[in-house]
Amino acid sequence: MNEKMAQSPQPASVEWRDEGVHYLRAVTDMADHCLVMTNEAIYTHKGIKLVDKGTRIDSRMYERLALYPLRYPVDWHLSTNHLVDVAELEATAQAQCGTVELIQRLVLVLGDEERLLAPIRSIVLEPRIAFKLTVMREQRNELFLHSLQMSLVAIYLGLQSGKTERDCVSLATAALLHDMGMLHMDPAWTDASYRLTSEERRQLVAHSVTSMLMVRSAETYSQAVELAILEHHERMDGSGYPRGVQGRHISSMGQILMLAEVISAFFEKFPEMPGQRLSLMLRMNHQRYPAHLVRIILPLLYDEITPGTPLQPLQAEVGHSVNALSAAFQMWGTLSQGFPALWQSMPDHQAAAFVDSGVGQLQKQLAEAGAHPDQQTDLLSCLRDDVQGLKELALVHREALWQLQSIVDKCLQQWPSVSLRENPVDAAVVQWCEACMQIPSSRSMAPTP
Repeated sequence: MNEKMAQSPQPASVEWRDEGVHYLRAVTDMADHCLVMTNEAIYTHKGIKLVDKGTRIDSRMYERLALYPLRYPVDWHLSTNHLVDVAELEATAQAQCGTVELIQRLVLVLGDEERLLAPIRSIVLEPRIAFKLTVMREQRNELFLHSLQMSLVAIYLGLQSGKTERDCVSLATAALLHDMGMLHMDPAWTDASYRLTSEERRQLVAHSVTSMLMVRSAETYSQAVELAILEHHERMDGSGYPRGVQGRHISSMGQILMLAEVISAFFEKFPEMPGQRLSLMLRMNHQRYPAHLVRIILPLLYDEITPGTPLQPLQAEVGHSVNALSAAFQMWGTLSQGFPALWQSMPDHQAAAFVDSGVGQLQKQLAEAGAHPDQQTDLLSCLRDDVQGLKELALVHREALWQLQSIVDKCLQQWPSVSLRENPVDAAVVQWCEACMQIPSSRSMAPTP
C-alpha cells in the first residue's frame, strides 16, 4: 500500500456521523479511478456487516452503503492513495501565485510569494480531513481550488491587518476547510441555470454548519478555526447565515473569511472586470463587510475598463436592466398596496415584511448612486456616447439585480411556507418572487389581475 494511504482511527466520541448520499456517491465514484480500500469492516448502526476489511471500494458499492445508516462515517473505514498532503497544497498554491490574477495582485503588494506560502506549509491535515480534501480534489476540483485560493486571500488580509504568521496558519486552515459541507450537496446546483428546491436551499444555508461539524469531529483543530468556518457567510449587519449575528459578535477570523470568500468568488465567477465589480459591490454594501478589511483590499481593485468597448451591447444591457428593475419595483408596489395597514408587524407576514424592507433598501441604494430606474431617462440620454459611464452604470445594475435575487432566495429559504399561498399576502410574495426569478429572461413581470 502507498505510504500516503490514510489511516483513520476512531475517537471515542464525535458529533458528526451522517455522511449524506451526495458525499457517499462522490466517495464511491472516486474509487473507480483511485485505489480506495477498507482498512476495517463497515457495519450498519445495528451491527450488520456490510463490507469486509481489505475490500476494494468502487461505485457499485454505493447502493449497499446508502441503504442503511452506518455505525461510523464511511471514510473512517477507508484508505486511499495519492492523498492530499501539505506538499501538494504548497505546490498548488505556488502555481496559483503565478497564474491566478487575483493572487498575482496579492504577491505584487507583498513583494514575493513566500509570505503567502509559509502559513500553508504549517497546515495540519488530520487523516480523515485529508481524505475529504482528496474527494474534493478528485470529484469537485473547482471547489478544491477555490478553497486554496481563499486560503491565500485570507492570509493576505490577515498579514495586512497585523496578524502574525502563526495566526495566519489558523486562517489558512479555516479557509481551506470552510466549504467541505458542500460535498453533501448535489453538484448540479453549481450550474447557473439550476433552480434550487426548498430543501436544497436549506442545505445550502446549512453547509457552513456541516463543514464546522466535520472539522470538529476530527478532534484536531481549535475552536477558533471551527467558529471561523461557521461564520464565513455571516454579515456585519446581521443579514448573513446561519445565525444572523452582527459585527462585534463575529470573530476576527470569521470576519476575514467572510470577506475572503466574497473576494475569491468575484474573481472566479466574473471574468469581465472582477475588480471593479467587487469594488462597486463593497461600496454599495458597506454595512455588510468589515470596513477595516475592505480598506485593505480596495487599492487592489483598479479600473479594468479597456478602450474600444462596444457601445451597442452596453446600451442594450443597461436598457434591459433598467426595465427589469423598474418592473420588479413597480410590481411589488402594486401588490403591496392591497395589504392590510398593519401587515408589517404581524408575525404571519414576516416574509412580506422582509421583502418590503429589502426592496426599499435596494431602491434607496440605487437612488443614492444615481442609478434608480426612475432617474435613468435623462441619464441615459447624457451617457449615450460615454462608454465609461455606461460601463459603470451596467455594473451598478448587475449588482442590483444580484441583490434582488438574494432577496428572493433568502425569503424562500427562511419562510418556505409562503409557497403554500394560504393567504393573499403569501400569494403576493410568491408571485413576486417567481417573477423575479425569471430575470434576465424577457417574460413579463407585470402582476396578474
